[in-house]
Amino acid sequence: MSPDRRAVLLHFADEAAAARRLAAASGLQALAVDRHRFPDDELKLTLPFAEKGAFPETLVIYRSLDRPNDKLVELLLLARHACRQGVGRLLLVAPYLAYMRQDIAFHPGEIVSQTVVGGFLAELFDGVITVDPHLHRIERLEQAIPLEHALALSGAPRLAELVAERRPGALLLGPDEEAGQWVARAAEVTGGEHGVCRKVRHGDREVSIQLPDIPVAGREVVLMDDVASSGHTVARAAEALLAAGADSVDVALTHALFAEDALAVIRAAGVGQVWSTDCIAHPSNAIDMAPVLAEALARLLGRR
Repeated sequence: MSPDRRAVLLHFADEAAAARRLAAASGLQALAVDRHRFPDDELKLTLPFAEKGAFPETLVIYRSLDRPNDKLVELLLLARHACRQGVGRLLLVAPYLAYMRQDIAFHPGEIVSQTVVGGFLAELFDGVITVDPHLHRIERLEQAIPLEHALALSGAPRLAELVAERRPGALLLGPDEEAGQWVARAAEVTGGEHGVCRKVRHGDREVSIQLPDIPVAGREVVLMDDVASSGHTVARAAEALLAAGADSVDVALTHALFAEDALAVIRAAGVGQVWSTDCIAHPSNAIDMAPVLAEALARLLGRR
């Protein structure tokens, strides 16, 4: 596909591989943003456009929002500068979307970050594409990001194709009730049995797991979820499954967030393979989301 000169995809060095795959699938030219951090932690960004007239009509920015605090400042700088240079349309492809968990104030004085960050992105961009945002009490992404073009995609079908190939006939389980929607989507692809565990949280890193009323002894089990952060929920679920006689437990998830020693925690619990999408760059990446993202981006670019 020949590059569309009216639209350009910008990316950063740490996400170059995934961004370039999306650019190739979308027929866009991919250009890098130069990023420099000063000793006082301020950022300097340099764009690959030397003159105002060199800016494209549409600018697509690829930035997954894990480690979000610096990245949100980057988006602010990029978007405001691009608008001043006459860019007519700004689109954000953020495969992982941060600050979506805090959707209500659980205690007096807490800031509801979902609506604040969602409003911030809506002010900067004309359209946002993300994958499996962690939404609890709302049904649609535009309720968090008030834009007409706020698209939430899912990595579950792509992960299910991988599971069907690597573990045919495996039992698909969500490590907690919230994972039920991803497990159900995946089961539509694999056609296999599925269910969810029940989680009781005792703290940020302390949980207990109750298995569903499904026989697991002698079976291959794949735990599926949208994100693994501390890894403790997945680890406790894996331990419970292996104690109940499961032959093996593997993990398939959209976002390999894996804070600190999370992957080691999961491995220590007896998990075999860990498969993730490339929404967050990680050694466990086994699924390329470019085809799915490119289809959504084509809709926003008016090609479909």
